[in-house]
Amino acid sequence: MNPQLRAKLLALGTELSPQMMQGTKEVMASIAAPADPAVAITRDQFYGPDERHRLDLFRKGNPSRAPVLVYVHGGGFVMGDKTSPGSPFFDSIGQWAAQQGWIGVTLTYRLAPKHRWPCGPEDMGRAVQWLRENVAGYGGDPDGIFLMGQSAGAAHVAAYISRSGSGTGLAGALLISGIYNAVTQPPNQFSTAYYGEDPATLAEANCVPALLATKLPLLFSVSEFDPRDFQSQAAQLTQAWFQQNGRYPAMEYLAGHNHLSPAQSIGSAEDQLARSVAAFVAVNRP
Repeated sequence: MNPQLRAKLLALGTELSPQMMQGTKEVMASIAAPADPAVAITRDQFYGPDERHRLDLFRKGNPSRAPVLVYVHGGGFVMGDKTSPGSPFFDSIGQWAAQQGWIGVTLTYRLAPKHRWPCGPEDMGRAVQWLRENVAGYGGDPDGIFLMGQSAGAAHVAAYISRSGSGTGLAGALLISGIYNAVTQPPNQFSTAYYGEDPATLAEANCVPALLATKLPLLFSVSEFDPRDFQSQAAQLTQAWFQQNGRYPAMEYLAGHNHLSPAQSIGSAEDQLARSVAAFVAVNRP
């Protein structure tokens, strides 16, 4: 990462305050790649019955049996969207995937407190099923679906792997700065809005055993300026992984990045995460 960008992100701090989130968005938008007019976008395909069960598909040219990269946004379980007016995010990820010759997908899902655990993994299952049934019509490979979640999105992807039987229907999963163990996660207003406080529910939402046991290819990442809770979750997972598997997990350390900037950097000149994603898909596509 160039020193100027690193300094700007460092100055914003690690606390997920409105100022930090807006500042990061502005900094990263300033380096975002322009939209490629050759990328065709199909908006708001419903993958389930709720108003939030919508996804966008991105493709360039006429791909055939292309890998499918699905981005699941964060937002503390209570907010977030696949796109917003005047912002490059997260069309930027769909655009980048299409430029790799893949099918890019961005989606929304139901939010807490109206919708609580386990609505996240349920929505991931609906989206995967819809894509397996329909993505071939867009040039995608139904057997080549990769779920990539950030923050709360990573928690939902991890929970889908845990509850579906090792990620049914997926070729791989990418988990960016996620919460994997609801038991060891210190409670906050966002986690409580989604999981509640019942110890039995929190134990049910612990995805670590399933992540350690699955044969599904996984890629994790943690950022240098991630908040402490996310650093702790990455450290716990790494320790448990080594104890069970005798080796280090595929955990990318994103130097200079904060909690939000890695996903927002995809497609820009600061493409450390994008390079890792491309390599992961290349190795694990059917």
